Amino acid sequence: MNMRRSLASFGDDPFAQDVESTEDREILSQKAFHRVISIERMRTERSRKPFLLMLLDMGDHLPSETNGKHLGKLVAALATSTRQTDVAGWYETDRIVGVMFIEICLEDKQTIVSTMISRVSEILRDHLSLEQFSRVSFSFHVFPEDWDKASIKPSNPVFYPDLSKQADKRRVSGALKRAIDIVGSLCALTVLSPVFLSVAAAVKLTSKGPIFFRQQRLGQNGQAFVFLKFRSMYVNNDSSVHQDYIKKLISGTAERNGGNGNGEGVFKLTKDSRITKVGAFLRKTSLDELPQFYNVLKGEMSLVGPRPPIPYEVENYDVWHRRRLLEAKPGITGLWQVSGRSRVTFDEMVRLDLRYARSWSPWMDIKILIRTPLAVVLGEGAH
Repeated sequence: MNMRRSLASFGDDPFAQDVESTEDREILSQKAFHRVISIERMRTERSRKPFLLMLLDMGDHLPSETNGKHLGKLVAALATSTRQTDVAGWYETDRIVGVMFIEICLEDKQTIVSTMISRVSEILRDHLSLEQFSRVSFSFHVFPEDWDKASIKPSNPVFYPDLSKQADKRRVSGALKRAIDIVGSLCALTVLSPVFLSVAAAVKLTSKGPIFFRQQRLGQNGQAFVFLKFRSMYVNNDSSVHQDYIKKLISGTAERNGGNGNGEGVFKLTKDSRITKVGAFLRKTSLDELPQFYNVLKGEMSLVGPRPPIPYEVENYDVWHRRRLLEAKPGITGLWQVSGRSRVTFDEMVRLDLRYARSWSPWMDIKILIRTPLAVVLGEGAH
């Protein structure tokens, strides 16, 4: 139900009951409520219809009698004080109660907040002492979030209980992944040191400027870090051409550019006057990516994962695109690199990243690493 319409229907109280009976209202368990949050979040990513999550933190100071007899009555009363379309449940069992208000209008947020504070406060006063009531805290959270454009960092983890649970389950396998990253990056930096020296000399001798290209990229959870590559462009170039193309690529309006003579083309700038002759070779062979083993060693990247985006890319993301920043650490190679690379659309790339994040395992990383050298040799989508 559209919140704007419900406000008109119910007069001054947007939460007046819209059903004849409330006896069948149910408080969901923590597991079920977290599942609903995840599903509604994904629905909102597509529909762009926001929802509001109210959390009522009872704390751990309440006596066991209150947590049992009185808290049960309080939660039941809370359920019957919301619209039939809203969902109430335990965000944290016997401590934090949550209510989701579905498909709201952001203009009505303040009305919702003030109405619910008034209504819930009245319920609480009937069940708690003044001292207990004073320790209860309310919080209200609107999804989609307003990401801070200065850092492009998600600000509210309450919408992602599924990711927290997933991280807990993968604690051991995650430690194994990190061990593989450390060993793999150390081996690469040692074994490929002659290649590093050769590429560094070629870059330095053929164009003015530093050997390494340093750029701010965004890692998991929007954490910024300095991304390293061998410099493949002339210094002091204009990035506006790339920014314009990226905007079109993300919106789905970018055209394919010339490929390797097979007529397919790639979603990438192929005739870029900013690239040096040596830089073109480095990009074609992916040798410009070698310094990222240092990013892996530092823990900013992994050997396998989504490619880390530039901040101005993320500014153009649709809401569902953001999940590629939340669900996995960025990597040097990944499903995108071994499944078409720049020959796939941006949406298809994001789907590959999300598929990797959902089904990741150490064995999957090993298979991608084995496939990567062949992808590099074939040059599929590389420019």
